[in-house]
Amino acid sequence: MSYHPPISILPAGSDLGAYKAQLPAWNLLLRSAMSGAYIGMGAALMVVVTTGMELTLGSGMVRFIGGAVFPLGVILTVLTGAELFTGDAMLAPLAACRNQISWLMVVRLWGLAWAGNFIGAFFFAAIMTAGPLTFTDSSGLTSATAAGISTVSIATVKCSVMGLGGFFSLFLGSLAAGWLVNLGVLLALCADDVIGKIVGIWFPVMAMMASGLDHVVTNMYLIPAGLLTAGDLSPLQVAQVGPGITNLGWSTMWNNLIPASLGNLIGGLFFVGLLYWLSFKKELEG
Repeated sequence: MSYHPPISILPAGSDLGAYKAQLPAWNLLLRSAMSGAYIGMGAALMVVVTTGMELTLGSGMVRFIGGAVFPLGVILTVLTGAELFTGDAMLAPLAACRNQISWLMVVRLWGLAWAGNFIGAFFFAAIMTAGPLTFTDSSGLTSATAAGISTVSIATVKCSVMGLGGFFSLFLGSLAAGWLVNLGVLLALCADDVIGKIVGIWFPVMAMMASGLDHVVTNMYLIPAGLLTAGDLSPLQVAQVGPGITNLGWSTMWNNLIPASLGNLIGGLFFVGLLYWLSFKKELEG
């Protein structure tokens, strides 16, 4: 497997960021929607695979297994040229620092990528809710499956962020998540072959999810999927989720998505994009 050092991949990363920022709005939205759906696929796989595991395995092992399968979505995004908001937090600023695009174009890219990711993730959440997360018996009664209950439980926890302390805690965790995701994107640029790119993406993204950090696009799938499935819970299933289910709502969803978006953005922008730009500024300008 070939390897490219930072000094050679940073110009490639900034060129990619400039290319993305100059795409038409409809194209960006389409690519971003595809990425949102792909991230939803990885998140759905993570929930289905780990549902019921804590009965036999420790929570740490369950987190690792979930983290091990989750990178599917990021791999699909990077290798197929789809558009991920968190990855753009690093790539577009690199291009702006090299005067390839304006910072206004960077902000435009971020906004369109975020919106497209939400559309795609929500669409896939609706598919999963109508499919594997719910079950309709012969009498016509619909209830949640085991994976559906798990999805509602996860969404409930994510919507239970309250107060300044909760906001700050989620922001810091999301900052670390953005840092790791963008390191995965950077490592993918280091390789020429598919296997090398997959391995480069897998380790940082697995570490992010296994550590319990918040990735906003993942939450764009998990929270709507939980909200859409919650209406089909039986009274017994509501009791399984617990009293915290009262925190689950479309309004409380923003208690998660706002700090997660800011954290992911700053993690990629400052701790990968700008730090590497400053570290290799002399070589890049030479």
